[in-house]
Amino acid sequence: MEQSISMTSPAKDVRIGIGLCLLSMFIFAMQDGLTKTLVKDLPVVQLVMVRYWFFLLFAVVFVLLKGGLKRAVRTGQPMLQVLRALLGVFEIAVFGLALRYLGLAETHAIYAIFPLLTMLLAALVLRESVSLRQTLAAMVGFAGTLIILQPGMGVFSVASLIPLLSAFMFAVFNVLTRKISQTDSFSTNMLYMGFWGAVASTMMGGGQWVTPTAPQWGLMLVLCVTGVAAQLLLLQAFKYTAAVTLQPFNYALLVFASLIGVVWFGETLDGFLIVGAILVVMGGIWSITHAANGRS
Repeated sequence: MEQSISMTSPAKDVRIGIGLCLLSMFIFAMQDGLTKTLVKDLPVVQLVMVRYWFFLLFAVVFVLLKGGLKRAVRTGQPMLQVLRALLGVFEIAVFGLALRYLGLAETHAIYAIFPLLTMLLAALVLRESVSLRQTLAAMVGFAGTLIILQPGMGVFSVASLIPLLSAFMFAVFNVLTRKISQTDSFSTNMLYMGFWGAVASTMMGGGQWVTPTAPQWGLMLVLCVTGVAAQLLLLQAFKYTAAVTLQPFNYALLVFASLIGVVWFGETLDGFLIVGAILVVMGGIWSITHAANGRS
């Protein structure tokens, strides 16, 4: 982990890192609110395509500043890089589809299971060790997801499976990222993600283009710019504070998304959603905490 060159105290560095992390989570939540607004009238794949072309532009500029294209284009695992990029495109598209049919709070409450899914997949695919307490934490998170979905209770919605699928895809994406990062640099990962993501999203979205109105163009521009800004803020947070310390604060995204859903879209939070979301978050934080402390 790269350390920041700072004259501030360690305690102040931690507070700065947490603040930057929370700000990035708030921006991500606002992005989802913008996406939910836009997908009412525009195809989801069109939004994904625009975002990826903007991301590709940013990735090229970033790579040029960090050593050049020739160095970044070299990869030890080209097929996994392409697979990861394609999975990233589909995951974003599926999540956008979830926002079309579900509220922000419900979507994020179900999607919050992805850290636990990542842990389990990493154990199966990468042979990473998983302790008994982490297994119990995953069970708690899964129980919370079942409470939100309410299968067999007459109120189950098939649309609720969409964010669950997105969470699973993102967990696979994270496992592939861990695997690839063992040999490839951050610049390489970003370049391949941007290039193949732009190609795939254009193939999917080019034929479904709907000309946006002037306000929609404005929202799309804000969506692209804030996406990069949120990522940069999160990267900066890691320079001040260890990733293990910041990880629990990522769940603030669920809180921010729920508040935006209530205030912006008039959503209501029922008891099942609140209880289920609490269990999912508790399971995730418990797993992260014990992994950080190296406990069994």
